[in-house]
Amino acid sequence: MTSKKQIGFFEKYLTFWVALCIGAGIIIGNFAGGSVAVLSKMEVSSVNIPVAILVWLMIYPMMLQVDFTSIKNVGKRPKGLILTLIVNWLIKPFTMAFFAWIFFTKIYAAFINPELAGEYIAGAILLGAAPCTAMVFVWSYLTDGDPNYTLVQVSVNDLIILVAFVPIVGLLLGITNVEVPYDTLVSSVLVFVVVPLLAGFITHKVLIRRKGEDWFKNTLLPKFKLVSILALLLTLVLLFAFQGNTITENPLIILLVAVPLIIQTYFIFFITWFAGRKLKLPHAVCSPSAMIGASNFFELAVAVAIALFGLESPAALVTVVGVLVEVPVMLSLVVLANKWKY
Repeated sequence: MTSKKQIGFFEKYLTFWVALCIGAGIIIGNFAGGSVAVLSKMEVSSVNIPVAILVWLMIYPMMLQVDFTSIKNVGKRPKGLILTLIVNWLIKPFTMAFFAWIFFTKIYAAFINPELAGEYIAGAILLGAAPCTAMVFVWSYLTDGDPNYTLVQVSVNDLIILVAFVPIVGLLLGITNVEVPYDTLVSSVLVFVVVPLLAGFITHKVLIRRKGEDWFKNTLLPKFKLVSILALLLTLVLLFAFQGNTITENPLIILLVAVPLIIQTYFIFFITWFAGRKLKLPHAVCSPSAMIGASNFFELAVAVAIALFGLESPAALVTVVGVLVEVPVMLSLVVLANKWKY
């Protein structure tokens, strides 16, 4: 009898921790505004230093998991990877921009002025242009996905982020009439993708050679996973401390932002899932393909939103709401994928 697969404790209750940190951040922002203001001014080239350190601690542990030697297996079963890349880079960013435009400029026109709507759309675009690279390992595991194939998908996506993220974000922000500071956008990708990716790659190689793969996967990675989650939670406390007044003045905004993000997640999952079935992909390949498209690299989106628009911006708020809704929505898709297992 096979044991039922379980998500890790922190991952399982991530939405609860996120909600707790949101509450703590709002309280801190309202009662310790002076101290928060000091932290918000600790910047170098428009990058907030405390947040940058925390974001780096979020992203680096994920990059440790990437094994680019797995890419040599790309040609063995290309259909699943091709589907993932088409959905992630030719469909997902544009549908996210479309749903955000419909909701923030049309449906929510009575609640949100056009200038704010533009920044909310920008935050959604940053989420849509950053496909998941870390939590997809969890979703794949819970749906009996092929772990080696999932690793290939993640590794290839990380490489594509290096060249595709900036032009896609620039294009979509330009369409929505948001001014794009390309120097900040490029430097954000360098700081939050290229550097941790190279550091993770070097660390991965050196430690596996010295300590062995078993020690690396079963001893080191679990410890770094906790570091990543704690850094995420502390980042959220800071963000909501900076956003505290905005949220207390308009608490409905969290719900308004969540709706298009949730619709987009289910939409992308269904597109990928049924396309995978049509292509006759095995369940172990189709499931992670659908999960990687539906979920987001929200750590990168949060970092870039802060760098481009600031800690107190509506764009940063959207990316954080993305963190809030992602885990419960993705767990519902895990249930669906297991129910539809073939």
